[in-house]
Amino acid sequence: MKIHNIPAWFVTGTDTGVGKTFVTCALLLALRAKGIKAVGMKPISAGTDADGKNEDVEQLLAASGVDAPRDLVNPYLFAPAVAPHIAAGEDGRSIDIGHIVASFEALRGMADAVLVEGVGGFCVPLGPHSDTADLAARLGLPLILIVGMRLGCINHALLSQQAISVRGLHLAGWVANRIDPEMSHFEENLSALKERIAAPLLGVIPSHCTPEQAAKLISLPE
Repeated sequence: MKIHNIPAWFVTGTDTGVGKTFVTCALLLALRAKGIKAVGMKPISAGTDADGKNEDVEQLLAASGVDAPRDLVNPYLFAPAVAPHIAAGEDGRSIDIGHIVASFEALRGMADAVLVEGVGGFCVPLGPHSDTADLAARLGLPLILIVGMRLGCINHALLSQQAISVRGLHLAGWVANRIDPEMSHFEENLSALKERIAAPLLGVIPSHCTPEQAAKLISLPE
């Protein structure tokens, strides 16, 4: 199989804390269950533990079916858990989208499928003149939108869909992740989103679910 034919998706979210890493891990496990050698990528991460590791990156490494080099999976790692452009500025570094693209292409040569997880929402700044939407556009991948099901999610989801469309990118599907188990009128909110998001619903993830359980509830994008 030629490298450019290897399936890959960009996973974005309606906000930070909506479960992008959780769902990306579930998708990786779902791919592996189908016999597809899949790898996860977190181009930019912020926030490290006492050992200098980022929790999201560690989860992706564990869920991936490829033993890929850490510097390809996570080209940019920053210690403070703050917005990436702030972390990069404090560290005296700049985030080079070209370097991320090169790392992605290297990963693509090692796997049957790649899932690239963004940082925060779709338009988070990466520097003075770039954001995560620019990164998604450079990669040119179909997107999977993770909607954190809580009060306000309809507006956030529709604005994210609009931003993706403006960039000329393809929304391959979306996942409803129930991050607020006490959300009022959950089914009504879910129906409103299904009527308004012009992409297939890939799965509804209940609260208190493991990635292994979620993997069985998600349909892979076409």
